Amino acid sequence: MLSVIVPCYNEKKYITHCVESILQQDYPKDDLEVLFVDGMSNDGTRDSLQSYCAQYPFLKMLDNPEKIVRFAMNKGIRAAQGEVIIRLDMHSAYEVSYFSTLAKQLQSLGADNVGCVCKTDVLNKTSKALAIKAALSSPFGVGNSSFRTGTPTVVEADTVPFGCFRRDVFERFGYYDTRLVRNQDIELNKRIKAGGGKIFLLPEALCTYYARETYCDLARNNYRNGLWNLLTVRMTRNFSSLSVRHFVPLLFLLSLVLPCIAALLWKPFVVLAMASLVSYLAVLTFISITIAKKDKSLSVPYLFWAFLTLHFSYAAGSFVGIFKSVK
Repeated sequence: MLSVIVPCYNEKKYITHCVESILQQDYPKDDLEVLFVDGMSNDGTRDSLQSYCAQYPFLKMLDNPEKIVRFAMNKGIRAAQGEVIIRLDMHSAYEVSYFSTLAKQLQSLGADNVGCVCKTDVLNKTSKALAIKAALSSPFGVGNSSFRTGTPTVVEADTVPFGCFRRDVFERFGYYDTRLVRNQDIELNKRIKAGGGKIFLLPEALCTYYARETYCDLARNNYRNGLWNLLTVRMTRNFSSLSVRHFVPLLFLLSLVLPCIAALLWKPFVVLAMASLVSYLAVLTFISITIAKKDKSLSVPYLFWAFLTLHFSYAAGSFVGIFKSVK
């Protein structure tokens, strides 16, 4: 029995792509239940889900008055009947063999959690949206995040997106941390690894994640991600709950801010900030041009602003997180 849990809140824009990809899965429907845990959506999501659930008995909807993913996952896990549990995201679509591949590999690898490389795409192929997609698929944009940039073989990993878990994982290592608004998946996977569990990333690109398509939405989402880096560390009292790549944007921002503060005492310090900024902009320009040369559909200015927005919004969130963490 496989239980699939899908947290959602106001996902009308993405619901058709996600649910239709679930309906097309080749996993036996008699051994499948899909639990949509909805945060009391008010944009028509609930009506759409209720319509789907009325047509397909293996689809069910649960209420999540707390609205946040961590509560949705814990509620779904406790309600689930399956020996294997998959966590999905409504912002994504899944290839027909997604469920069966993950469930099979979970058993064959003797793993506690497995996930696959997640391709990034956008619903609307505008120049701006395509640039954002490219930034979120580039090592310069997301660091050494293998589940975004890809892997040629099965590899042991620290975290994977939309994992497939053995049911007893949550009894052995605990449920999702209800204190965390973001990073709850990463923190859980780090806890599994610290407890001796095995997590594997599969090379198959069986999942497509639909990214934000405007700079404002990108900045808003990544600001929150950056903010919760530091808040996660504060709440878990554990730096290992995150990886080095999560702090690189913050370190870059501090390389600009700290010399400027020091320059109030001795003006030549401002040269350090200028050197850091000029070096960054030079690398950013070079990478934007290089990517655009390989893909003629991409625009250098849009790429430039996509990377800039991604890095600085993430860094700003982390910077604010420093002050919130010391309160």
